[in-house]
Amino acid sequence: MPIRDIPFTCPDGEICRPILAIRLVNPASAKGLVTYGLVDTGADECAVPASFAPLLGYDLKSGKQKEIMTGNGLTIAYSHPVKIEIYHPQTAELLYHVPDSEIDFLSGLGIVLLGVHSFLNRFILHIDYPQQVFSIRYPSK
Repeated sequence: MPIRDIPFTCPDGEICRPILAIRLVNPASAKGLVTYGLVDTGADECAVPASFAPLLGYDLKSGKQKEIMTGNGLTIAYSHPVKIEIYHPQTAELLYHVPDSEIDFLSGLGIVLLGVHSFLNRFILHIDYPQQVFSIRYPSK
């Protein structure tokens, strides 16, 4: 079931953005965390706030360390395997899951970023900024 014409999320006084209801899961421990993810076509990779690592059962710094370039400059990231589940924003029905992928955990990040690699490259995404709605679905087989 595709997610069609879902309104952008518009927090008070902030820019309206395409946000998905998601659950992050540590595949080894099955620990999960329900949160939201920003559909971010400008992000090469997915990124998760570093504060989520212990909630998912990870020791942040035990992950694969790498330097990445962000909007705030060069940052240290720690990668851990994560499964992403996508829920319909109006019915809370589980619609899609993205299999275990190495996801970057970053300090100073406030929301999950759903970037191109490991996420958006699996879907057809339509964003209508004038109407402030978006749609996402798997490609037809």
